[in-house]
Amino acid sequence: MKTKFLLILFCIAFTVAHAQTRRRRTTTKKKPVVTQQAPPPSTALSAQPPVDTTKRTAISPPKPFDRPLDGYYKKSDILNAKPIPYPNIREADVSFAKRIWREFDVRDKMNTYMTSPKMRLIDVLLTAINNGELTAYDATPDAKYDPDGDSFAHPLTPAQAMAKLVDSSVVEKQDINGNSKRSKVAGILNPDSVVKFQIKEDWIFDRQRSVFEPRIIGIAPMTKPSTGGSFATDYQPAFWVYFPDARPILATKEVVNHNSDATGLSYDDIFMKRLFASYIVKQSNDKDDRIKDYAQGVDRLYESDRIKKSMMDWELNLWQY
Repeated sequence: MKTKFLLILFCIAFTVAHAQTRRRRTTTKKKPVVTQQAPPPSTALSAQPPVDTTKRTAISPPKPFDRPLDGYYKKSDILNAKPIPYPNIREADVSFAKRIWREFDVRDKMNTYMTSPKMRLIDVLLTAINNGELTAYDATPDAKYDPDGDSFAHPLTPAQAMAKLVDSSVVEKQDINGNSKRSKVAGILNPDSVVKFQIKEDWIFDRQRSVFEPRIIGIAPMTKPSTGGSFATDYQPAFWVYFPDARPILATKEVVNHNSDATGLSYDDIFMKRLFASYIVKQSNDKDDRIKDYAQGVDRLYESDRIKKSMMDWELNLWQY
């Protein structure tokens, strides 16, 4: 009896405890999860420390430009070339001498390399004159001191030398009063307009070395000046350049060859080896006559060839026994 009573109390206590636990679970509320929001942009920026603008960051210098080699080998020989000096000639060893003036046209088939845009002959001379490396001399004849205008007597400034190649034109202008006034206006130099050059040289026989050879003294670009609105019939030297002074410059200027780019020939080599086509326009004589003064038309070429042949025959006659 006592055991049954205890069992009933135990069941009642278990039922009450279970009911209270269940009621507590239903009445308990779940706490919400609070997420931390990021501050607004203005608040975030204001929270950062101020930037000191007085301090400048060091900027690394730019890397120097390293130009690549234009090709697979560097042409340094022509840039450092020097002209081969002439052998010394004593006056006592000169048994024959003849002064020759000759002209060559760059439009000739053999002389077209002188008109290449990469290395024109006139560009080489004008660049050296403008840089002060060469001196141009006036080619205007002086009846008293320089009858031919090629004795290198009157030096010119670079501006004066350029003006000799550019032809000026007369333009009429009107002033505020309506009066006409003439003024000279200089044209623009076109390098392609210089198509002829003149050379002055001495043919000398050196009996010490038994050599009959030419020595170029001067070279002059030629222009066709205008007289009263019409152009003259003949080309005239614009100015003269002393050839021995020009040789160190010409020796470093490579000639453009249409056959091969590896010839290595300079303008100095061209003139020393006579690799150009030309014709004689004058030889030294007692009357100081030019060929065109006593020959006309095709007879000029015949006279030029006759003079050339006479000099060659003089040399050949030395070796006849």
